[in-house]
Amino acid sequence: MAETKYIFVTGGVSSSLGKGIIAASLAKLLQARGYKTTIQKLDPYINIDPGTLNPYEHGECFVTEDGAETDLDLGHYERFLNVNTSQANSVTTGRIYQSVINKERRGEYLGKTVQVIPHITNEIKDRIKILGESGDYDIVLTEIGGTVGDIESLPYIEAVRQLKWELGDNNALIIHLTLIPYLSAAGELKTKPTQHSVKTLMESGISPEILVCRTEHHIGEDIRKKLALFCNVKQEAVIESIDADTIYDVPNLMVEEGLDVIALEKLKLPNKQEPDLKQWNSFLSRLKNAKTTLKIGLVGKYVELQDSYKSILEAFIHAGAYNDVKIETISIHSEFMDDNTEIIKSLDGILVAPGFGERGIQGKIEAVKYAREHQIPFFGICLGMQMAIIEFARNVLNLENANSTEMDKNTPHPVIDIMDDQKKIVDMGGTMRLGAWDCELREGSKLAEIYQSQNISERHRHRYEVNNKYVDQLEEKGMICSGRNKETDLVETIELEDHPFFVGVQFHPEYKSTVSNPHPLFMAFVEAAKKFNTEKE
Repeated sequence: MAETKYIFVTGGVSSSLGKGIIAASLAKLLQARGYKTTIQKLDPYINIDPGTLNPYEHGECFVTEDGAETDLDLGHYERFLNVNTSQANSVTTGRIYQSVINKERRGEYLGKTVQVIPHITNEIKDRIKILGESGDYDIVLTEIGGTVGDIESLPYIEAVRQLKWELGDNNALIIHLTLIPYLSAAGELKTKPTQHSVKTLMESGISPEILVCRTEHHIGEDIRKKLALFCNVKQEAVIESIDADTIYDVPNLMVEEGLDVIALEKLKLPNKQEPDLKQWNSFLSRLKNAKTTLKIGLVGKYVELQDSYKSILEAFIHAGAYNDVKIETISIHSEFMDDNTEIIKSLDGILVAPGFGERGIQGKIEAVKYAREHQIPFFGICLGMQMAIIEFARNVLNLENANSTEMDKNTPHPVIDIMDDQKKIVDMGGTMRLGAWDCELREGSKLAEIYQSQNISERHRHRYEVNNKYVDQLEEKGMICSGRNKETDLVETIELEDHPFFVGVQFHPEYKSTVSNPHPLFMAFVEAAKKFNTEKE
């Protein structure tokens, strides 16, 4: 019998139903019952990872402690479970095929014809089992990206079929997330799309044991009976997943539906205890009962798609709840700052977001200048910090045309420049400064006060750095380069002396904010915005 149990979550009828949230919610409930859980994402696209994907195409690229560039669902996993993910938690078709082809080139298949079955499916199974065989987890949940019936998902479905057979009875569980659409003209919910989706899954040799039904309206007993009969599942295993006000409501909704209980029954695992959701529900209560609303401007160039800044938006939710305020995030496109002048005047804080490339840069610089001159709480992340340095160099140091060599290779004042060891890199994927890097904060600095420590570690995803040749000039005029990586001597954080809150960081603090541990920088920024709002009135 396998020591680790496996739960596979597939999706049907439509994409974007929330497989990641359902997987994270179930993992949270099992964790709250005393089980050690983790979640893995299998993505069917052929990219090696999302690192080179356009944010408009795929949303945010989430980065793990060990430097893996991954799907944004891994962010949900960490925010719900408060457990770090890693490279092993993210698998793509591109990575699978790359590994198999490399093995073939090395002659590891001994001249055999390399085929989808068994070579690709064996590689997928090996990747699925890595986390289970580590000995760190009782239950591994695996979310299979895409929709059942997609041609690119077939190798994953086949690998799961084989693995379920190999693991034996009660060691693996299939959950199928599906859509129950409501036809307003007929005034009823329709089960036929789900029936077809389950039929497609069964044609691949997999019979789901639990159906989770995404719906805008409550499904009655009649629909549960019908789905149970036609989809070959028990009636109590037909779970309603109705639209919620916030994703953080979903674990409680799943408790009411008994998803965690039936999952444990299917896996023949003891129901150790009632789920301990005391801290979770305390957070939810504060989130929903906040009386004050703060307006925070999110200045970026991918604002049309909210998923582009998913971790930042969620970090604001965490910090807002713990500061007893509701955060209204105002998306401001950095290419159209002139159209948003009145909106900017109404803000309680300005965050200039990360990004790449020249487009929209001037708008970010203007936002920094407004925050600096009008004493509005400012927070710059990655490129946002770099824009703060460029703005300061131009308007305080009077260094005409100061810039980053990313935007202007011939700038007379390259206050932001590429690292020497990056200059010869041709491949773009996976070649930035990635993952956790240490930072030493200056004693007595605002950052050290916020973190309550001089030694921190944060996750990075960037290629360009602060040019140390300009640090003395910046500090002479009041910009403090308060954090450095001792190993590289690179600047990690900046702050202004004569400003209520003006902080820039080269790293991405949003990646580490969770429900249990809101990030201290977001907490401090929201606190400063709250104070600014009070004084404004």
